[in-house]
Amino acid sequence: MKTIGLLGGMSWESTVPYYRLINEAVKQRLGGLHSARLLLHSVDFAEIEALQRSGDWEAAGRQLASAARGLETAGADLLLIGANTMHRVAPAVEAAIGIPLLHVGDATARAVRAADIARVGLLGTRFTMEQAFYVDRLAAHGLDVLVPPPAEREEVHRVIYQELCAGRFEPSSRARFRQVMAGLVSRGAQGVILGCTEIGLLVDADDASVPLFDTTRLHALAAVEAALGG
Repeated sequence: MKTIGLLGGMSWESTVPYYRLINEAVKQRLGGLHSARLLLHSVDFAEIEALQRSGDWEAAGRQLASAARGLETAGADLLLIGANTMHRVAPAVEAAIGIPLLHVGDATARAVRAADIARVGLLGTRFTMEQAFYVDRLAAHGLDVLVPPPAEREEVHRVIYQELCAGRFEPSSRARFRQVMAGLVSRGAQGVILGCTEIGLLVDADDASVPLFDTTRLHALAAVEAALGG
């Protein structure tokens, strides 16, 4: 079993499911008392969020690259960034390490294509929905990506940072996300990517009329596949 390195804490609310999902999948594959070989570096998300807000992605990239080098030195054989938005700095992280970085966008796109879906809606932070780093990664797999209109993007972004990252899961926000997803479906989305690792804590398959692709779960399962092989 290879050792998984996880850059977490962005936010810690979704790092907990990463740890659980990875260990559950290892147990399912190997049985008995088996669990994952895993190293976690959990950042102080307040520092990262401030860099996001100011647009200082270079500094954010340096911080995550340093943490990634530490995980590699400690014995990690492969690396996950446990946040969709922070894949904005994936190139800086990859350049700093000699172990594979498993990109959440690739794991997600493969699952979408395996479901025979070509047009998909995307929910996430404003950065993930509006900047090219994520949408282009999905498009490279042949996906047509739809995002909500501007006002809805702002509301989704607000709920993520002010509620989900703080451990608040409001019924009114769940209802609002249902409306946003229904709007994407009305525009032709055959599925919806939950492109922020916290969104799966708020909504599930019962909240949409099309398949939902939870990036936390898909990323975690891809890590187990890479760690165990085949």
